[in-house]
Amino acid sequence: MRQLTALDQQFLALEDSRHYGHVGGLAILDPSTAPGGALTVLDLQRLIAERLPLVPPFRWRLAQVPFDLDYAYWVEDPDFDLEFHVREIALAPPGTDAQLGEQVARIFARPLDRARPLWELYLIHGLPEGRIGVLTKIHHAVIDGISGAEILGALLDLTPEGREPPPPTPAPADRQPSELEMLARGVLAVPRYPLRLLRSLPRALPNLEEVPSLSNIPGLGAAGRLAARAERALGRGKVVGRRDLTPPRTSFSGRISAHRRFAFGELSLADVKEVKNRHGVTVNDVVVSLCASAVRRWLLEHGELPSDPLVVQIPVSVRTTEQAGTFGNRILLMTAPLYTTIADPVQRLTETHDALSEMKDRHRALPADLLQDANQFIPPALFSRAASLTFALSASRRGRPAWNLVVSNVPGPQVPLYMAGARLEVQYPISVVTDGMGLNITMMSYCGRLAFGIVADRDQMPDLWSVMGWLREALAELRPDNLEAGTEGLATARHDG
Repeated sequence: MRQLTALDQQFLALEDSRHYGHVGGLAILDPSTAPGGALTVLDLQRLIAERLPLVPPFRWRLAQVPFDLDYAYWVEDPDFDLEFHVREIALAPPGTDAQLGEQVARIFARPLDRARPLWELYLIHGLPEGRIGVLTKIHHAVIDGISGAEILGALLDLTPEGREPPPPTPAPADRQPSELEMLARGVLAVPRYPLRLLRSLPRALPNLEEVPSLSNIPGLGAAGRLAARAERALGRGKVVGRRDLTPPRTSFSGRISAHRRFAFGELSLADVKEVKNRHGVTVNDVVVSLCASAVRRWLLEHGELPSDPLVVQIPVSVRTTEQAGTFGNRILLMTAPLYTTIADPVQRLTETHDALSEMKDRHRALPADLLQDANQFIPPALFSRAASLTFALSASRRGRPAWNLVVSNVPGPQVPLYMAGARLEVQYPISVVTDGMGLNITMMSYCGRLAFGIVADRDQMPDLWSVMGWLREALAELRPDNLEAGTEGLATARHDG
């Protein structure tokens, strides 16, 4: 048995009839490189059965502690049924991107069955030019971006011929923990909660402003600010001041529905790196600035561009090399301004670089387990209720969202990979939206491409595909051949200063 962390539990706690907590990706494969030039659902089932020793979460089933006295556990599912998890569907002709995005959005809007391991995989036929889609869906309580890439890597190979299969693992024991045993575990854990709180308090309280879902709670936020001032007064250098950012209201800041839209597309990684090198910034600076430009265009089109920058959540991995292959979540949710207020593309990029550099300074100064420690402020029995209350307050007119949207950049391999012999052409990530934060732009690099997966509430952003088009236009604006010499000189002078 393996117990969930507070952060893992948070992704379970956010689920209700309108929210889901699973993430995943849409892979586009060329089956012509596979044996026989085809990829079938049986091929995928055989591949996963062979690789199960490398992906233990595929056999983990959730075991709840009665009355939520403690965080849940993962247990081996003795009734694991691979055929239940691996399915196939087909698009009607002509199989356009719009049809594929609509089908993905519908599948992702359906919750996972908590009585089984929390993942599904769909083989999707009917794409143009004989391509095949593979849609993966796995709960965020099991993985973050890095551990999700590790699972994907276990199913992919460097050559169409594959690799030697890993040695098989023993079948799980038939005995599963009883309700009484889980209750006993929960009762024994109750006295440990005050100790966990006391242990976390010195590290988490001075940095509580970096956890908006808690710092907005009256009293707790004030205590955090007081502790931060005390840390600075003592000269300990552990607290870095955070910009006072207030997320403005937008169409995607309200209460979400149970339905989603999914749009996707690619940019050239070489073009992004050309802009990066030209302006002396990072790839992440460029992609966040591109997102600011595209979202600005959407807000202008809808007549609701705020006078203040939006506030973006940027997940940052704190996974160490020793924690590789441990799955679960090792991330810190950082905060930065998204400069939708700036019209000039170079100035927007420069301001983005400065803001993200400041965010990195804060990240280096923060305890790696800050979010884990901060979640100890809420007893496990109240965790789900507190999460629901946080989302309700974010979506209400009296409250304010902690963030406006998510922008996440997951690095991927730059060499060709194969799944059951079929060449992977691109992998579009798919993530989560919540009340108050109804837009998520996640990207993953692979083989010279930067693949974007954009998720939004179905009603809040009916024209979501336009965002992908504006991302392409934003990159074109920053290409050296499209910039005026005067603008380039101004940006370089400001950056050097």
